Amino acid sequence: MIYDEIGTGYALGRRTDPRWMKAIVAALGDARSIVDVGAGTGSYEPAGRTVLAVEPSGEMIRQRPHGAAPAVRAVAEALPIGDNTFDAALAVLTVHHWTDWRRGLAELRRTAPRRVVLAYDTQLHAEFWFVREYVPEIADLELGRPSAPDIANELGADSVTPLPLPWDFTDGVFPAYWRRPAAYLDPRVRRSCSALAQTDPDAVERGVRRLREDLETGRWHDNHRDLLELGHWDAGFRLICSGAC
Repeated sequence: MIYDEIGTGYALGRRTDPRWMKAIVAALGDARSIVDVGAGTGSYEPAGRTVLAVEPSGEMIRQRPHGAAPAVRAVAEALPIGDNTFDAALAVLTVHHWTDWRRGLAELRRTAPRRVVLAYDTQLHAEFWFVREYVPEIADLELGRPSAPDIANELGADSVTPLPLPWDFTDGVFPAYWRRPAAYLDPRVRRSCSALAQTDPDAVERGVRRLREDLETGRWHDNHRDLLELGHWDAGFRLICSGAC
């Protein structure tokens, strides 16, 4: 499993942002039992409900905090639970890692009447300044992944809600530091972003060197003054809800 290789230290950089948590809890509505598919370290599992985490990576399960929901090691494409066992199925920033994403979404439909999926528009990710200006190789990776509109269409979504990134976002998803570019100079930050961890290390290092030079000369700030005035930025993240929403 990929996160057995790239997931070391994941929990240090990927922390729950309460603003996204609020949106996810609202989308789950009155669901009392939830299967969290591709659960990772459990960053967005709501409290006060019955949750079962499904995660293929032993490394990610190892990093789940004390007191987290019980976890079973399995893949999205073959969930080890019966039909309509849970009130809701939750999948947060995981569908793009599935081997067969359509089959995985079919499993969400099979196991719960409500499906809540957080995904992203891969085209917008590919246009992110870090990709466009420093590591364009990431675009090939992103554009080969299922995009939020594709996922919404496959699920027959009842709602698709944009989740813009606040400038001080606390979860270290790839575009999280859109207004804090120096963060990408930190290898710990880069390790917690799968788009960077899965791209040719030489290409990433080349891009980081260019970014460091542009920060030192002030070129980055000159080119992106418009971003520095924004409180939120749309990186393409979408909260998709289907079924009993």
